[in-house]
Amino acid sequence: MPCGSHSGLEITLFYLSIYLVALGNGGYQPNIATFGADQFDEDDPKEGHSKVAFFSYFYLALNLGSLFSNTILGYFEDEGMWALGFWVSAGSALAALVLFLAGTTRYRHFKPSGNPLSRFSQVLVAAIRKCSVDMPPDADDLYDIDGNDSSMNGNRKILHTDEFKFLDRAAYISTRDVEEQKKRTHSMWRLCPVTQVEEVKCVLRLLPIWLCTIIYSVVFTQMASLFVEQGAAMKTTVSNFRIPPASMSSFDILSVALFIFLYRRVLDPLVARIKKKGSRGLTELQRMGIGLVIAIMAMVSAGIVECYRLKHADKDCMHCEGSSSLSIFWQVPQYAFIGASEVFMYVGQLEFFNAQTPDGLKSFGSALCMTSISLGNYVSSLLVTMVMKISTEDHMPGWIPGNLNKGHLDWFYFLLAGLTTIDLIVYIACARWYKSIKLEGKTAENIDDQVSFKL
Repeated sequence: MPCGSHSGLEITLFYLSIYLVALGNGGYQPNIATFGADQFDEDDPKEGHSKVAFFSYFYLALNLGSLFSNTILGYFEDEGMWALGFWVSAGSALAALVLFLAGTTRYRHFKPSGNPLSRFSQVLVAAIRKCSVDMPPDADDLYDIDGNDSSMNGNRKILHTDEFKFLDRAAYISTRDVEEQKKRTHSMWRLCPVTQVEEVKCVLRLLPIWLCTIIYSVVFTQMASLFVEQGAAMKTTVSNFRIPPASMSSFDILSVALFIFLYRRVLDPLVARIKKKGSRGLTELQRMGIGLVIAIMAMVSAGIVECYRLKHADKDCMHCEGSSSLSIFWQVPQYAFIGASEVFMYVGQLEFFNAQTPDGLKSFGSALCMTSISLGNYVSSLLVTMVMKISTEDHMPGWIPGNLNKGHLDWFYFLLAGLTTIDLIVYIACARWYKSIKLEGKTAENIDDQVSFKL
């Protein structure tokens, strides 16, 4: 039955609801992981271990929510009960809000350090203003503040590092700065403390690692797009029951749950036992690298399945839906590989950015994780557009036409496997170059052991 026309008010409410969901998700996801991690004291051995486990179970909870939406809400959608589906979603959000507010009296809170953009800008402007000064050889001569300063209250001091030395100029104390300090009129746009300078260095060191995660997000995006199209072109019936291609993502969620258990209970203790006494298991950087390797395996698996799907497809079929006799369950390995890679990449990424960002910028680190996923969607769309533009020259159907039986989706999967392999090589180089954040009160040896990429 075709839909009728809608009034301007109804259309406005529709778009308003969509953007409210996006706004709420953007405010919720980057902060909930950070806020949850703040409830554990890193200096306490027991709580420090629980903090590491928190990110795994946090990501598991996200996937269990996705499993609910893919099954229960998917059923409501198929039955046309859209209103009931929206009410159930609203009820779950309300229940989550009540549970969150119930623990208000027990939460630990950390004071924010101000707007991160202005703090970054202050360091850059101050360094540029002093680009012609002769820097002292000793870092002890650079400007620092007392730990009780209001702008740094509650945050641990970051020790000086030798990378990006140009930024150290922002902490150089000139004659003018001395005079302004005596008059208590000095400006943060001319003189910044070492800890603030090191905050900018921390972010700059994180950017290469962050850029390498975008290609992985391109691979992850295929699960909700091309995997579904590929599944629709396969045999989706078992007896008289039709399997919705989009519901195959349930195998991804089950894989996430399984590999979180295997990693937490089996692999991590085993690696810790093999390594030197007192060390942790796999570091965050190592886990992210393993995630990229498994992502390559997922794309290769998807490409091989597509090759066999084409062999069993009816080439003369006018549409590709259900045109292949190959069962949709042959997609299970590629979904399982994606789920396993998520456990290593996304959970490791959450832990890594949370541990390597300064205390006042933890939500910024979580936002980097979410941004890499968003950019992965954009890069995926751009890549598909470029591939179709190039592959459709000379009146060719292209790699990803409307009828997949006339294209070469397998070539696109193999292309992604190749790009991810290149990304893995670049990532290993960046991970080996990376220097961890050095906080006061923590030894460099312990920190390096947590984030190193040594094999």
